[in-house]
Amino acid sequence: MKTHYGNAVRLILWSMLASAFLLSGCGYSVHRQADLPFSEIQIGAIQNKTLEPKLQDKLHTALTEEFMQNGIMVRPGADTKLSVVIRDFSMKILSEKDDITVQYRIIIRADFALEYKNGKTEIKNMDTPFIVTLTASNALNKLLATKELAEDQAMRDVAMRLVGTLIY
Repeated sequence: MKTHYGNAVRLILWSMLASAFLLSGCGYSVHRQADLPFSEIQIGAIQNKTLEPKLQDKLHTALTEEFMQNGIMVRPGADTKLSVVIRDFSMKILSEKDDITVQYRIIIRADFALEYKNGKTEIKNMDTPFIVTLTASNALNKLLATKELAEDQAMRDVAMRLVGTLIY
């Protein structure tokens, strides 16, 4: 005699099995903190070689948040040290309306160096992995506020890409 309880258990087990199969096929995996390449990191100097102000502060904040979200503590005295050079900041025109630019794409490119006890790893020319757009308006204050938000998003995207590269 079959019960509803037995069917529910089978359904849950099949769902878990299907989820595990799908996630493993997409390149996702679950890592324990012990499996991470390091448990803490020091974010060292971030040099801004562009003419855009405050990018180094935005990247520092984005990196700190991304490392901590992935279980890696950010500490000043950590053995693993990250240094960054922001090489490029550009706003490419995506669309115009009546000869006025109304949408831009923000691109940020940076070089990263990770120093640890046994050596050093360099990642050159890492850029924003996603298209970060900025839609312009007639009011200058709205344009500047929107630009700030778009820069923050671009920095979070670069930080996410870097941490993903280091962990996986």
